[in-house]
This record gives sequence, C-alpha cells and structure tokens, in this order.
Amino acid sequence: MPQPNISDSYAELIPGKPIPQHIGIIMDGNGRWAKSRGLPRAAGHRAGTKNIRRLLEEAVRIGVKVLTIYAFSTENWGRPRAEVGHLMRLISQSIRNELDELHANGVQIRHSGRLAGVEPALAKQIQSAIERTKENDTIVLNVAFNYGGRAEIVDAIKNLIQDGIALDDVSEELVSRYLYTAGLPDPDIIVRTGGEYRLSNFLTWQAAYAEYYATPTYWPDFDEAALREAIAVFQGRDRRYGLVR
Repeated sequence: MPQPNISDSYAELIPGKPIPQHIGIIMDGNGRWAKSRGLPRAAGHRAGTKNIRRLLEEAVRIGVKVLTIYAFSTENWGRPRAEVGHLMRLISQSIRNELDELHANGVQIRHSGRLAGVEPALAKQIQSAIERTKENDTIVLNVAFNYGGRAEIVDAIKNLIQDGIALDDVSEELVSRYLYTAGLPDPDIIVRTGGEYRLSNFLTWQAAYAEYYATPTYWPDFDEAALREAIAVFQGRDRRYGLVR
C-alpha cells in the first residue's frame, strides 16, 4: 500500500480546503451490480470486498485518517441463510488474505458492532486482527460488522448504568466514550453508493453533523476518482454546525 504523499490525486481536490479526516461509507449496490451483469449476488459481494483495498489505498494517499465501512448490519441477519453464510466466509477470507499486508503498511483495524452471536472462529479472527494492528497509525480501518446505530446507543446506555454513572454526570462527551467508536473523531462525511438516500442505522449518533453524499454508482464501481469527487463536494460545503457565519 502506498504511503501518504503528494500525488496526482490532489489535482481534483480544492486547494487549501480541508481533507475529511474520517469518512464513513455505506457500501451499497453489490447485489444490483451483479444482477446488471447476469451474475449471482455472491459475485457482487466478492467484487465489493475486493474494492475496499483500492479505496483504502486512495484514502491513505489523500490523507484521510479514519475510514469506517458498513460491512454487515444487525438487520442483515434476516437475509437468506446462504447469502449470510457467504458474507461470513468472505469476511473470514479477507482477514486471512489481507491482514499481513495491511499490518505491514500501518493500517489499524478496528471493529464497531457486537461479536456476540458471531461464529466463534470468526470472532477470534477479528479480535486477533484488532490486537495485532492496534499500534499502527497510517490509517484506521473501522469495520462496522454486526453493527446497528441504535444497538450501539443501547449498549452504551447499558454500560453507563452498569458502571454506576450518576445522572448528573451524563453528557454527550461521556456517551461518546461509551460508543463502539470511542477515541475516533466523528465522521466528516457519510458516502452512500447505490443511489439510496438513507443512513440505514449507520453511525446514528456520530453522524449528527456529518455531510452526506449519495451517488448512484454501485459499490464495486466506486473507484478512486469517485472518492476524490465525493471529497471535492465535501470541500465545497459550508459546515456551520447550527451556527451563523
């Protein structure tokens, strides 16, 4: 994976404007991508998984520090059993095939979501990847797997109660420290591929003031140029956080 440097990628960005430090991506459209090519849905998921690497590399070149990808939601368990099984195998295979190189290039793996209910061998793989890469600092790849924004908030509340936090001590900052993403900055922009216009329970708390960017491009076709275009749109936004300039 290339290290961060000045590259031609910057040509399409707006000079002097900030680069988003945290990008969240809802990787939608794998199944429709496959259908449009007369392929089974599984082929779309495989293509979508392969696409993560090139977008991660481009994010490093541009200077993004955190990339959160929506890999599998708490609602996705309701999909056909064969499809869910294929997705679990893809995730396991990706860890086996990619971890060594990701680690060598300074990628820190994080997980947002619940491991309870995940097949033990896969849960162990995920925990091992997190532990192995925890000191890396080139970029954080935060994988939202078995993730739901509402479930995250519920888990945070349960842990606050379990820790005996006094009512008067509860604040937005404290709640943020109890979320799966504790220690990470809130996303600057949420990108959704596949043409839909909803967050689908993704980073419900953290995305309160994120910019939103939707594209009809299916995830397997969302390439480096598409990422730069999304960032250029972000750079053109006026982020006021509820205030007046």
